[in-house]
Amino acid sequence: MMSELVKPTHLARKAVVYIRQSTPHQVVSNQESLRLQYALRQRARELGWHEADIDVIDADLGLSGASAVKRSGFKELVGRVGLSEVGLILSIDVTRLARNCSDWYPLLDICGLRGCLIADRDGVYDPGSANGRLLLGLKGTISELELHTIRSRLTAGLLAKAERGELALNLPVGLMRDPTGAVVKDPDISVQERLGLVFELFLKLGAAAKVMRMLNERGLDLPRRDRRGNFCWARATVSSVTSILKNPAYAGAFVYGRTRMRAGREGAPKLKASQPVDEWRIVVKDRYPAYIDWPTYEKINAALKDNRAEYMRIKTRGAPRDGDLLLHGIAWCARCGYKMYVRYKSGGEYACNHLRSNEGMPACQHVRATPIDAAVADAFLTALAPAELDALSKARRARSQVDAALRTSAERQLERKRYEATLAERQFNRVDPDNRLVAAELERRWEAALNEVRVAEEAFARQASPQSGAQLGIGKSLEGKVINLAGRLPQIWDDPATSDTRRKALLRCLIDKVILDRGEHDIAIVRIVWRGGAVTRLEVKMRVSSLSKLARGEEMRQRALVLAREGLNDDAIAAVLTNEGHRSPTCEDKVLSVTVQKIRLAANVELRRPRTRWTHGREVLSAPELAAKLSIPVNWLYVQIRKQRLMVDRQPNGAYIFSDTEDVLKGVRDLRYHTIGSLDLRICQPDQEGHQHG
Repeated sequence: MMSELVKPTHLARKAVVYIRQSTPHQVVSNQESLRLQYALRQRARELGWHEADIDVIDADLGLSGASAVKRSGFKELVGRVGLSEVGLILSIDVTRLARNCSDWYPLLDICGLRGCLIADRDGVYDPGSANGRLLLGLKGTISELELHTIRSRLTAGLLAKAERGELALNLPVGLMRDPTGAVVKDPDISVQERLGLVFELFLKLGAAAKVMRMLNERGLDLPRRDRRGNFCWARATVSSVTSILKNPAYAGAFVYGRTRMRAGREGAPKLKASQPVDEWRIVVKDRYPAYIDWPTYEKINAALKDNRAEYMRIKTRGAPRDGDLLLHGIAWCARCGYKMYVRYKSGGEYACNHLRSNEGMPACQHVRATPIDAAVADAFLTALAPAELDALSKARRARSQVDAALRTSAERQLERKRYEATLAERQFNRVDPDNRLVAAELERRWEAALNEVRVAEEAFARQASPQSGAQLGIGKSLEGKVINLAGRLPQIWDDPATSDTRRKALLRCLIDKVILDRGEHDIAIVRIVWRGGAVTRLEVKMRVSSLSKLARGEEMRQRALVLAREGLNDDAIAAVLTNEGHRSPTCEDKVLSVTVQKIRLAANVELRRPRTRWTHGREVLSAPELAAKLSIPVNWLYVQIRKQRLMVDRQPNGAYIFSDTEDVLKGVRDLRYHTIGSLDLRICQPDQEGHQHG
């Protein structure tokens, strides 16, 4: 029956049947609803439209009506209405058109402007009339509220199930559900051991990249799932190792809300972003069988976060790296509060360039690294001394456990490869020889499996060799020191076999960060912030370029001039100043004679009694006299003495005295012409006392 609202102007245009189902599941399962929607073509014929004037738009099947962003069918419909091509829109319910008032009311406006009718199972409506717009507006508002109500009910049920830990989420590899729905570990022992090995290696090495390199060097693959969700073994990557370490399911915890949708840039779709652990919505511990406990999981996540070298954004320290400077990643500027960078020039230094690089201001400060590192290392060893025996014995046990886990994993992988080779052989033997194409492919698979077996056997042989453990823990050269540890940690720290990376990792076990302030004079202030919050303040003496930059430089200058006017020589003045706590600009612990000489000469103060040479008996020779007698350079003698090739007792007056005997002369001559490698004159050297004459 034709409605009285249908006019000839409407019949002159098309009738469009709009069909939509909310989800792909409904498209497959709810076939009756689809048949009812396609049957609306008959309704259009009853209203007076010919079959050729009826179009069907079903491009939005499986899409929600909450938004029109991805609904190409709805956009096509609106566009055709705007072009006055459509006289009637049919839908089984107005909710099929839009469940959002921001999309619904613009459609009503266009339909009212272009004279297009809207029809559903209840009747035909004219959006251009007041009553029709009121009724359609109420239906649109009710449909939006209905969507909110349905979503609220579904979300409440989902959260209630998640709070009990019963929501069926996708499980990572290594966990699976049995026929009853209970979560159990994968029955494959090699999968369990490989996952456990990943956690053990990270706890030992402290970096995901190092775990990846260790696994790949030993030919140990990781259990993964491919794009279709099927189980497979794949080469380890940093992302695969990190995904295992970060997954709370391996710690036995059910977690809901690890990620949230975050708005991207203007016009861009929302992005899924990971949330910190303390912002996870629901956490139910001890819900799954665990590979590690929860405290270990928190420790691993803290280490992963700390390894991220995003200094200014998340204030982390970064992973320990090679390099001589110990405080890389943990040195902070006391003046501006930003992280200091390492600079390997002029002997190495810590520099604060943040204000210069970001705001164009002068560099904040730079501090020479050698005395700072020495002071921090001494404080670290002092703090660690009471606990060093227990800590290093635990490290040795952990190394043994990791070695055993690596050997077991290599053995399991070899066993799996052998099984795959045996399976390929059985498949090849069962094929019809006349079917050459299939036989050739199976033969190729068998040969590839045998090659993988050989590679796995070689990896297992390397793992079983004594040298295989050299990369883990402390080196082989330190094996005896680990057994006898009492009081030996300083020697282990200074041992060349201990790498810079290992020293930095040890340092970070106790030290959170080190705050540096170069100061204006020769004292640098170092504040060590220990883990737990305790702070140690150190004053480190630094080398400076001039006397004026010493904190007590002017006081030392005046004191040196007073002593010089009293008649003391430079050596005596230097000794007095050292005893009084002074120092030279280039020496941290004493005053050098050359410093006193520069002070005296700058003030035009001459010595009243100039120093004279020391004399000796005729039966001995001084170094210049011995050089003249043998016709050799005197500097050559001093070089040999300094390099301990020529060993001679030094007299109390500081001179080197040689006996004027044929044996001594012949020995020095032989040393000069490389006949002998060294000469020891300390036994035959007479104890000749020098004296001073005016």
